[in-house]
Amino acid sequence: MKTYELIGSAGCGSAIIEMALVLANVPHTLTSVPYLKPGPERNRLLRLNPLGQVPTLVLPDGEVLTESAAMILHLNDVAPEAGLAPAPGQPERARFLNLLMRIVAAIYPTFTYGDDPSQWTTPGPAVDLLRERVHTRRAVLWQELERQAGTPHMLGRRFSALDLYVTVMTHWRPGPSWFSAMCPALMAVAREAALEPNVASVLQRHFPPPSE
Repeated sequence: MKTYELIGSAGCGSAIIEMALVLANVPHTLTSVPYLKPGPERNRLLRLNPLGQVPTLVLPDGEVLTESAAMILHLNDVAPEAGLAPAPGQPERARFLNLLMRIVAAIYPTFTYGDDPSQWTTPGPAVDLLRERVHTRRAVLWQELERQAGTPHMLGRRFSALDLYVTVMTHWRPGPSWFSAMCPALMAVAREAALEPNVASVLQRHFPPPSE
């Protein structure tokens, strides 16, 4: 099998796809870029992905995937034995697709708008207001997903890439302490997935524990 290239940044959504590549045993290289910093690395990223976002996945034939859900579904096609997604016809398939799209289309974009709201509104009080509303909306969305969480995985007894999203994203704002208090079922899913050695290794690289 030829090699894939994953372009990403530490602590970003590229950790999700890195986990998927490792679990699928797909040969790949990692290219870490400071994706918001001008320079030749960002220029190359923009040529491959006009949105300038990570993760960006370059397939062996040169095709470029720019959306994490597309990457997950592609890798599931390449290596179905990894179990990243239920196969068509399996009873969990519809629920998997629904929750995957909810994560990437509803929750994920809140970071686009909430992390730097000054890009999306006028200077002044509107920036703080937008940030507050986005964070509030994100909390509502997470708590709705909490009600959908199975045990020990998002789909119950069946592992899927949904667990990788939850494992990585519970490290993001509002942070593990909030999830432990407000979304304990999601935190349980994240902890279960983190027991897998390959997942744990990627987590360690992207979210190293604070030094004492």
